[in-house]
Amino acid sequence: MSVVLEVRDLQRSFGAVIAAKDINVTVNEHEIIGIIGANGAGKTTFVNMVTGYLKPTSGQIEFAGRSVIGLPPREITRLGISRSFQVPQVFMSESVFDNLLMAYAIAEETGVGLLSPLYNDERAERVDSHLRRYQIAEYRNAMASTLPQGTRKLLDIAMAAVRKPTILMLDEPTSGISVEEKFGLMDIIMDALRVDDTTVLFIEHDMEIVERYVSRVLAFYQGEVICDAPTAEAMVDPGVREFVIGEEYHRTRTETGGSEHA
Repeated sequence: MSVVLEVRDLQRSFGAVIAAKDINVTVNEHEIIGIIGANGAGKTTFVNMVTGYLKPTSGQIEFAGRSVIGLPPREITRLGISRSFQVPQVFMSESVFDNLLMAYAIAEETGVGLLSPLYNDERAERVDSHLRRYQIAEYRNAMASTLPQGTRKLLDIAMAAVRKPTILMLDEPTSGISVEEKFGLMDIIMDALRVDDTTVLFIEHDMEIVERYVSRVLAFYQGEVICDAPTAEAMVDPGVREFVIGEEYHRTRTETGGSEHA
């Protein structure tokens, strides 16, 4: 597999506060990576730096062999790194169809601004196909403000994926989702992204989601990556157990008949 993202010696400080320190990560094409850590561990800081929302204090970020340091988020998106947010970034007063229509129009424009008409039959056909892929076609004409939380999450991620990015970074895709819905939601997301061979990195606090969907884990603690390993190895790493998931998670999994890696 070829390398699509390489992060070297990445650091970010806010005055005397170090939010990210000595981060070195290599991401290969088609990987599914879970980013874990307690609140304030540096996960979102890392994602924000990679996607251009936060400039590193020092270090290097290369995507497909090109430095993206200093590029604005929109340019990084054009190059092939997209993201979603923990709170869905959708147009609440617009329909699901129109949200995706605008996302496609923005993605397809090569100049500055929307110079061509928003609607055309070919674009509408692509939107409807995308709605079916993310299993939200039944909400086509519903206002985004009326959507259930899970459906709004799907819409946000669907909008982030319209460019068929090489890398898609998701910020807590299952936050606010009920236990009964979370696996179904993730199945839809991962099946949809698999069609385009998308490399996926997602921040997640739910270890059941991490164990089921990712093959590799980046564990953060106090701004540093304390573990970068295949999922099964990460779950038994002493630092991960102590600072991220805790021993209680493993005891609970054993008592309920879940998988135990120790």
